[in-house]
Amino acid sequence: MGILQDDVIGDIGAVPVCKDCGSERVARDAWACWNAETGLWELETVFDECHCHVCEETTTLVWKRVESVPRKRIRELNDLYRTEGRGNGLVVITHGVQEKGEDFVNRVCDAVRAFDGFSDKNDPWGEHDFGSVEIEGEKIFWKIDYYDPTLTAGSENPANEALTKRVLTLLLPSEY
Repeated sequence: MGILQDDVIGDIGAVPVCKDCGSERVARDAWACWNAETGLWELETVFDECHCHVCEETTTLVWKRVESVPRKRIRELNDLYRTEGRGNGLVVITHGVQEKGEDFVNRVCDAVRAFDGFSDKNDPWGEHDFGSVEIEGEKIFWKIDYYDPTLTAGSENPANEALTKRVLTLLLPSEY
């Protein structure tokens, strides 16, 4: 098929694909052992043989970067919440930021809404969930965390708005 890029194993966002057809529907022989304490199967050993479910043959795996739909959806939901306040969430402003005064907080909020300086370096997962802005020479971090609707546990699926409450936190680096 010739669609594969260089082998990027270990890169964030890289997935194994069939060397011949490029499909992500691949499998690898492995052993798993039952862990009675956790109640889960744990991967013990991975073997060399790989199989492609599309080609229905033994294959070699190569790694390529992909833009996954869930990450794209997470990014869209994060941007909607951060820039327009649309979606299911809340904003938390730490004491350190609040102590700078209401005018300062308003300028921080405006700067976070306008932030668009994302790159592979500061946003390796492509979810637009963290950044920093500078107001009056003061660096402020912002981050978005994903919780279940009751705010008692992490979200099962941050790409699903019904299962996720976004918490946008504004904080000083010393409060991180």
